[in-house]
Amino acid sequence: MTRMERLQSRMAATGTDLVALAPGAHLRWLLGFAPHPDERACLLLIGPDKAGFVMPALNAGDARQHTDLPFWDWRDDDGPDAALAAALQVVNPSPRAISVDETMRADHALLLLDAAPQARRSFAADTLGALRMVKDARELAALEDNARIADRAQTALRAAIRPGISERELADVAKASFEAEGARMAFGIVGAGAHSSYPHHHTGGAQVTPGDAIVVDIGATKDGYFSDITRMACLGACPAGYQEVHAVVEAAVVAALAVIRPGVEACAVDKAARDVITDAGFGAYFTHRTGHGLGSEVHEPPYMTAANPLRLEEGMVFTVEPGIYLPDRFGVRLEEVAVVTSDGCRILSELSRDVHVA
Repeated sequence: MTRMERLQSRMAATGTDLVALAPGAHLRWLLGFAPHPDERACLLLIGPDKAGFVMPALNAGDARQHTDLPFWDWRDDDGPDAALAAALQVVNPSPRAISVDETMRADHALLLLDAAPQARRSFAADTLGALRMVKDARELAALEDNARIADRAQTALRAAIRPGISERELADVAKASFEAEGARMAFGIVGAGAHSSYPHHHTGGAQVTPGDAIVVDIGATKDGYFSDITRMACLGACPAGYQEVHAVVEAAVVAALAVIRPGVEACAVDKAARDVITDAGFGAYFTHRTGHGLGSEVHEPPYMTAANPLRLEEGMVFTVEPGIYLPDRFGVRLEEVAVVTSDGCRILSELSRDVHVA
């Protein structure tokens, strides 16, 4: 069954009779490409048995090289209204329930919703998003390959740690390692000393000094899929109290991984990690969710939060990354990428979570 057929089956199961996608990750997952995104309305409309593009004429020629779907193109001097109306007449003239891409520009979404004011609205997370959460064998292989590349980038960065090197220079080492293996670095959070207590520190020119704890959160993309890994290092002796905090975060990772299996609610994964940290007296310093989905986007469903009742399924992939952040002292975050298996989970990284002492 093709991905389009799977989506239309999901639409039938959810009572959705029109899905509207913008250029982006959803559309790329479905068709293998995404048209150029700009301020001009570009929509892929999918009905129960028909689909087609409403697209600016200047982009349609290139897009036609990638798909056999029909096009209703429009020019700047005409506007998209007539093209949208004509497309809806073919794909679904009177949709009762529309599933809209969450990343669609607001003006494009309103254009669509104004054309079908009677329709019930939901987000594509309920239709195409639900399919994307469960990875197939090809996707899992790509994620595993990326995880190995990220392990090696972490290792290269660790080898470069020395007094006086800057956070940015360390991130550049990881970037070069990624690029040497055909991956493009997507982000590089390197926080030394007190900067490690900022969960999303902006890597800068601060220099590493002896006694610094260093958080290293890096990821890259290759073949359309991402990596994401966080490990800790110290230059010389770790700061006072560091080993205690590291041990608590490690126990939180282990506890979260232990509860993962099909049928378990996502909130239970968050609770398992959070309970360990709270019981150790650091609950106020764990300030974010336990994890996020990983695939063709760095952050995608499912999210491991206290408020998410979603039941896990085999093939789902997400991070487990609890942390403790002590202001003006240091922070510790450890991150694994977990794949839900038939009876538990497996992690994609092979790199130890022990603190690396340089």
